[in-house]
Amino acid sequence: MRQIVLDTETTGLEPTLGHRIIEIGCIEISNRRITENRFHQYLQPERKIDAEAGAIHGITDKFLQDKPRFVDIVDEFITFIQNSKLIIHNAKFDVGFINHELNLLKQNFKPLDHYCQIIDSLALARKRHPGQKNNLDALCKRYNIDNSNRQLHGALLDVEILAQVYLAMTGGQVSLLIQDNKTQSNHSTIKRVSSTRAALSVIAPTEEELQAHQQRLVAIDKASDGKCLWQHLGE
Repeated sequence: MRQIVLDTETTGLEPTLGHRIIEIGCIEISNRRITENRFHQYLQPERKIDAEAGAIHGITDKFLQDKPRFVDIVDEFITFIQNSKLIIHNAKFDVGFINHELNLLKQNFKPLDHYCQIIDSLALARKRHPGQKNNLDALCKRYNIDNSNRQLHGALLDVEILAQVYLAMTGGQVSLLIQDNKTQSNHSTIKRVSSTRAALSVIAPTEEELQAHQQRLVAIDKASDGKCLWQHLGE
């Protein structure tokens, strides 16, 4: 299933008070790799941006004057995200705004979760790192992801960062294959280890080391709610 990382920027914090979406950013993840397939659009919200919100994302009313409205891009947006796993940080906020925009159209659009499965990366981060800060900046620091260009919030920039955070948080290393970047072929060439290399010596663990290893696996399994793969091999 396709994975789409999504973020929005808005005129304020609460759609029930008339606030609207002013930017939508989405990028695709396929086979645990970020692709060039993306959807990005600024929107004319037909209302003023609150000063507090403007200070966060830096988008101005003047900049949005000639931008399309949500109704103009909704079909393209739904087509892009349909039948995907939608990854959103603090999904309640963005989903609430998108569903509000869909309801305003009065065109029989269904709620967002009808078109795609929704994964809240904030809830996932809180489960993985209980009692710690789990906003995007904190997660970037935790997973050594460069967010130095993020002086202001922006939907497209934030999804690019969130995609990297999500991949690190759900699997770490994406690929173990070392690829030859110099090849001109469309197929990646795997570098081979020289056959003249000396054989590696194998050192068997002691009984004490084996017991310590098993205890560590039990601790990891408990901390991850039974998701330690090494602990359940062969089951």
